[in-house]
Amino acid sequence: MTAQLDMNRIPRHIAFIMDGNGRWAAERGQERLYGHNAGVETVRRITTECGNLGVKYVTLYTFSTENWNRPADEVAGLMHLLLTSLEDDIFMRNNARMIIIGDRSRLPQDVREGLEGVEKRTANNTRMDVLIALSYSSKWEITEAVKNIAEEVKNGTLKSEDIDEEVISQHLETKGVPDPDLLIRTGGEVRVSNFLLWQIAYSELYFCDTYWPDFREEDLHKAIISYQGRQRRYGKTEAQIENEEK
Repeated sequence: MTAQLDMNRIPRHIAFIMDGNGRWAAERGQERLYGHNAGVETVRRITTECGNLGVKYVTLYTFSTENWNRPADEVAGLMHLLLTSLEDDIFMRNNARMIIIGDRSRLPQDVREGLEGVEKRTANNTRMDVLIALSYSSKWEITEAVKNIAEEVKNGTLKSEDIDEEVISQHLETKGVPDPDLLIRTGGEVRVSNFLLWQIAYSELYFCDTYWPDFREEDLHKAIISYQGRQRRYGKTEAQIENEEK
């Protein structure tokens, strides 16, 4: 499968909706946390492979704001798993910088401090950036951006007529990070679930039935090959794109 990849057209930024952990565990007669634990190993494998392929940015939808509504024991287990699994060994081995995006104020203090410690220890890594979307939703993110922009207009540091797409982008959690080229969702669902709604306006979308714990390097390669077979037109015609590529 690797031989079919065009290494000159590897996506710069891949975002993942890592779905299917709970169903994967249920099919094995296990609790949902069993699936989440298995999913952590997939994170390590896929992040490493992305680095090997030359992907510069990876964003992982780890825990949404809606996930706070799950059973308390599952949420507590997930928080503990985050604290113990998102250590800096995988980031240091891959020379990757970890960045947390989302509403940190809702995280337990020990989890927040632990993750922020990893952010600091990996801050000078240069091979790739791994964004962990944690206590995140796009509607929350956009709402916060609107509030902050309104406050800047109110205090005179920003004029309303100067608000454009770039200003909005710079007020999002992903400021300074290029928009995803490719969004991959595992687990068989065909929706984006309140994830990076602004940023994926022109991303290529790839859905597969494979549960996240079973997602392997060859599955990643299939997604990238599908991406490479598409023409990204950004509103232009096919003829225009073909002329620009000559």
